[in-house]
Amino acid sequence: MRRLILLRHAKTERDAPSGRDFDRQLEQRGLLDARDMAQWLVRNGYTPDLVWVSTARRAQQTWDILSQSLTAARAEHFDELYNVDAGDLLNIVRNADASDPKTLMIVAHNPALHELALALISAGDTAALREIAANLPTTGVAIIDFASDDWGDAGFRKGTLERFVSPKLLKAWSDNKQQS
Repeated sequence: MRRLILLRHAKTERDAPSGRDFDRQLEQRGLLDARDMAQWLVRNGYTPDLVWVSTARRAQQTWDILSQSLTAARAEHFDELYNVDAGDLLNIVRNADASDPKTLMIVAHNPALHELALALISAGDTAALREIAANLPTTGVAIIDFASDDWGDAGFRKGTLERFVSPKLLKAWSDNKQQS
């Protein structure tokens, strides 16, 4: 089995001082959401062997925060993860065979991440499928499993949605625990 964790960068400022989208930075909420998501991933055993990170500032900052909790993961940074489409991302995933991680995480951007998640998933929890169909929000995570041990076999409609998590869901779960 191979596991793909798609994580959209955390919440950002609307405009970068440079005026370039590539340079947008995380806002305070994004910093906190990234920390909370990293802690949730570790608590639930969703730890990647390898992480591919977009070189855009907001993705780099998101990974900097995640890496404080996901200490065993090796990270590689790629310009090619910025401004791509779902098909490009799928080709990038298929090339994971070179390093052959059992669990690969990609920290990148919408709309490509959301479109890729929707295209890969053929089954999974009905409520989670509805949630992800609506949106992959900032700091949102889609965890998709593939039955094959070969990343080259990853393809559209071949994955199972293991989990979908967002900062909004984490807050709702936390609020429910406090009410119990």
